[in-house]
Amino acid sequence: MSENRDVERLISRLGAHLRRLPAPLLVIGSGVSSYMGAGFAVALFALMPPTTVAWWRVTIGALVLLAWRRPWRRAWTPRTLVVAALFGVAMATMNVIFYATIDHLALGTAVSLEFLGPVAVALATGRGWRPRVAAVLALSGVAAISGLGLDLSDPRQRVGVVLAIGAGLAWAAYILLGRRVASAGSGLDSLAVASVAGSLVYLPRAASTAGAAFSSAGTFLKVLGVAVLSTVVPYVLDQVNLGRLSSAAFSLLSALMPATSLAVGIVMLRQMPNVWEVAGLVLVSVAVALAGSGSGTGRVRRHLPRRRRPESD
Repeated sequence: MSENRDVERLISRLGAHLRRLPAPLLVIGSGVSSYMGAGFAVALFALMPPTTVAWWRVTIGALVLLAWRRPWRRAWTPRTLVVAALFGVAMATMNVIFYATIDHLALGTAVSLEFLGPVAVALATGRGWRPRVAAVLALSGVAAISGLGLDLSDPRQRVGVVLAIGAGLAWAAYILLGRRVASAGSGLDSLAVASVAGSLVYLPRAASTAGAAFSSAGTFLKVLGVAVLSTVVPYVLDQVNLGRLSSAAFSLLSALMPATSLAVGIVMLRQMPNVWEVAGLVLVSVAVALAGSGSGTGRVRRHLPRRRRPESD
């Protein structure tokens, strides 16, 4: 028992240190970890379908989080369980579709197109003229990537574009639901429950091919590495940020992700983007930055108690 308490104190201390770090640094750390995991995942697609790799990613992450957080010790209400489960389905769907996308498109291109999700969140929560300009920039960026940077006569690339947009919608749901989960004060416990829910939803799709992960020790270590790098590390960092930022501010900071994915794609996968893909990535990133900058969401909102009116005699 004392060892468990020591571990919990260490984890609590680690969480406190993470909350002291600047939010952009956590976003960069989340992106580097996630896309390094995606780089390893690409190597596994020859052994099992992308859906199965994504399922293993969520499932192993769920097991790690369950052992770490032991969420059954918390008193859950039906509402918080439902929100956590929906968050998990959005998270797993985002992973499944994204892995299918990078089987068709280069990593940096896939993330840039997927960015329509955070753009939509930033536009929906922003105010003033900035969201309208941001929408034009975002659509221009997507057009540069899909209309000029990609060969849409290639059926695989056409499918990849559709998948990337679908992953973006799931990303938007992940941000909005993740914000609700984190603001409830049970972020990491809910993340454990969410991962279990996402794993169970996609179990029927992965069951017949999941055994390929045990074909060799090296393969299983790669699967384990994908899960830790792409699920445990980034989603813990995301929960730290989502607990102190609004949805629009989180979407704003997500503008760092396409550049991160581009760098990882070049280093790990030797995927060199063309000029239109780079231009589109820049336009999409600027769109998110512009959409979020005008809403005053860069600061953490503190809810202060209202002053009570003096009682009249």
